[in-house]
Amino acid sequence: MRSINLDQLRALAEVLARGSFTEAARHLNLTQPAVSLQIRELESRWGVQLIERFGKQARATEPGRQLLEHARRIFAECDAAEEGMRRFQDGWIGRVRIGTTLTALLYDLPPVLRELNATHRGVEVSVTNMPTRDAIDMLIANTIDMALVTLPVKRPELRITPLRVGKLVTIVPAAMKDVPRVIVPEWAARHRLVMEHDRGALYALVMRWMVKELPLAQAPMHVGIVEAAKQAVASGLGISFVPDISVTEHSPHIIVRPLKPVVPLALALAEHRNKPPSAALDIVRRALLNLRTQKKLRASRSE
Repeated sequence: MRSINLDQLRALAEVLARGSFTEAARHLNLTQPAVSLQIRELESRWGVQLIERFGKQARATEPGRQLLEHARRIFAECDAAEEGMRRFQDGWIGRVRIGTTLTALLYDLPPVLRELNATHRGVEVSVTNMPTRDAIDMLIANTIDMALVTLPVKRPELRITPLRVGKLVTIVPAAMKDVPRVIVPEWAARHRLVMEHDRGALYALVMRWMVKELPLAQAPMHVGIVEAAKQAVASGLGISFVPDISVTEHSPHIIVRPLKPVVPLALALAEHRNKPPSAALDIVRRALLNLRTQKKLRASRSE
């Protein structure tokens, strides 16, 4: 029997991690038919069904779950072999895989990554944007090494270190009339909401804030990411809720208002408690923990 194809195993892992052939294909930079073919070839190899479709959702069968567990161990060994060999390369220290919310990727990580690239070129950093709930699952599965997540996160397997505390704010079109100074759930519920995807932490926070107004008269319009929500609001499509850090620069097309009651928005570093230490992990961890110092500096300058 021919050797197991690692690309086929990665396709299986991505489909099951994302619950979608289309999303897996996008992440793997392949076409959806190519991913489907890889799964069919795996299933033909043993004559068992590995994935079941429920509408647009893809879920593992029992053979699929067992194969996925084997695949994760294989990937871990492949990564260990690569890291072991690359240590022989001059100056290479190690690789660190980071999962991050899009807000942190846009507004917190850039200076950290620039500093790492300038001072520790031997550390290879791989960054993937993902919702907090996906990052938690991937940390526990050891497919990423650390993550920037939105609190609250309560998993005993993880070590959580708060980094930055912000808050949610409302943004409305600049042309909107009679906008109150403070936005309450009753007022927000009377308007069309423009939201990120419903798997995101921001969406869950907003729904908890508006719980007494549910169900909404109009279903929210989902645009995927915070920056797209800002553009949609600027175009007059509705109102939205975004992290305060994302609207620090003035825009003539939107108005920013605080919420009442306030909705805290805390960024934290999440790591698996049983993650073996390494030089590369220690370097990246220290760099990320500097976000706490930057937060204190910003606070002192504003006083």
